Amino acid sequence: MPAPAAGPRPAAVAVGYDGSESSQLAVRWAADHAALRGLPLRVVHAWVWPMFTKDLGPVKGVAGSGLRHSAETILAEGVGLAHGVDPGLAVDGVMEAGLPAQVLRQAAADASLLVVGSRGMGGVLDHLAGSVCLELAGAAPCPLMVVRRPHLPGRPVVVGVDAAAHSSAVLADAVRLAAAVGAELQLIHVDPDPGGKPAEHGRHTPLHGAELLEYSLGEAGRLAPGLAVSGTLKDGRAAAKELVEAAEDADVLVLGTHNRGGGIGNTVSAVLHKAACNVMITR
Repeated sequence: MPAPAAGPRPAAVAVGYDGSESSQLAVRWAADHAALRGLPLRVVHAWVWPMFTKDLGPVKGVAGSGLRHSAETILAEGVGLAHGVDPGLAVDGVMEAGLPAQVLRQAAADASLLVVGSRGMGGVLDHLAGSVCLELAGAAPCPLMVVRRPHLPGRPVVVGVDAAAHSSAVLADAVRLAAAVGAELQLIHVDPDPGGKPAEHGRHTPLHGAELLEYSLGEAGRLAPGLAVSGTLKDGRAAAKELVEAAEDADVLVLGTHNRGGGIGNTVSAVLHKAACNVMITR
């Protein structure tokens, strides 16, 4: 009798690791999340030195030296951190030469989630880490989680909803995340023109204000009937400020990008710079 056909492999959670404290936090968060969802974890180290030098091997007569050995040690450390969170977790280590955003983007091509820390190791690398977050926010092939602090049980997942065409997909990702971690989902809609009304009418007219929020609440309830969901309507043109304040005590703030063709928009950029909680960017 032929062996049964193997089912599709579950999409891994991918996480970037460079040895910094921020990336250590990201690996622990990713490992905990992967274990919670029953998914494998892929720890990724972007090896930048081959772009600058060919002298990668050990120093003659010095055991354990060399840039290649250093990179392999960093990757092994990241894999070890993940196993420390859950010894039974399936963890794969990937080391590729290239700039961090490029390497992470390629390594997450078939992932369900890409996780990165929000900071590097200080100085230039700290600035580089921020640039990597911004680049991946607009170009990651899957939802991007920017980790600033450990998972906080009991804290809500907050999602910003608007009239963008892909808002339903963003809401669906937020619902899945909240259901996975057992958190309440809070919907926030920032209405920049609370007194205004759409100039057009009809079934294809974008929803506005309270109507949009009510529709989104209903959609969240349909996606996950047992999930605790609430909604808040805020007025104001500074959407980033309102979202950051609303998510101050949240576990995760979920946002969608407005420009699928490239770029993340001013709201997402400002939130990534100012939010105190973890931020998930999806599209």
